[in-house]
Amino acid sequence: MKKFLVIAAAVAFVVMGRPVANAQDLGISGKWHFVLETPGGDREVDADFTVDGDGNVTGKWGNSDVAGTYKEGKLALDFQFTSEEVGATASMKIDGKLDDTAALAGDWAFSEYNGTYKAMRPAAPGPAAAPAPAAAPVPASDAKPNAPADPH
Repeated sequence: MKKFLVIAAAVAFVVMGRPVANAQDLGISGKWHFVLETPGGDREVDADFTVDGDGNVTGKWGNSDVAGTYKEGKLALDFQFTSEEVGATASMKIDGKLDDTAALAGDWAFSEYNGTYKAMRPAAPGPAAAPAPAAAPVPASDAKPNAPADPH
């Protein structure tokens, strides 16, 4: 009987430890908020990734479908992306790694543009906050048109 209990306990530990091991392997599954640094200012994109047991990444980058890999803490994405700001469709490449703070950081490249990025998981929604007071309207004589963002 004692031998049976030892074996049952060992099996239980193996079975319970398996989801933990898989969770570590799939460390980037879920929602992310990316901030891409560009000479024209930061560009922000929300992404949602799923990683299978072989390290294949699928999901969304804004409205685009994602393809790539995540293995040993390293992310490598390469997928078609259409930038309405630039007016082009090209390969978007995202390379980086998960750091000790559970943030993703690395390099991105799209068409002739490139730079670095940092990505964090979105903050969990907290209790509902009171709405912010409305901003005072700007008189028409002082209003200035917004300049288009520089894609460079």
